[in-house]
Amino acid sequence: MPEKSPGPQVKDKDQYEALRDKGYSKEKSARIANSKGAEKRGGKSDKYEDQTKQEIYDEAKKVGIEGRSKMSKAELIKALRNN
Repeated sequence: MPEKSPGPQVKDKDQYEALRDKGYSKEKSARIANSKGAEKRGGKSDKYEDQTKQEIYDEAKKVGIEGRSKMSKAELIKALRNN
């Protein structure tokens, strides 16, 4: 069965497919593949475990994780990784 195309809204289909193969969600893969300059970024941020809860919370807020105010640091990390 042929793979379904991610659609015309995805700008970098190769990057999208690579991210999906790594286990990223469809939404996160599309967001990364469509972000400006994505091919130049990556690999330079601290591990979530090395950041403060506030830094992780701010990142969760930026990407729109719902219920973040009631989450522990571990829950925020899991939500960010699975978003």
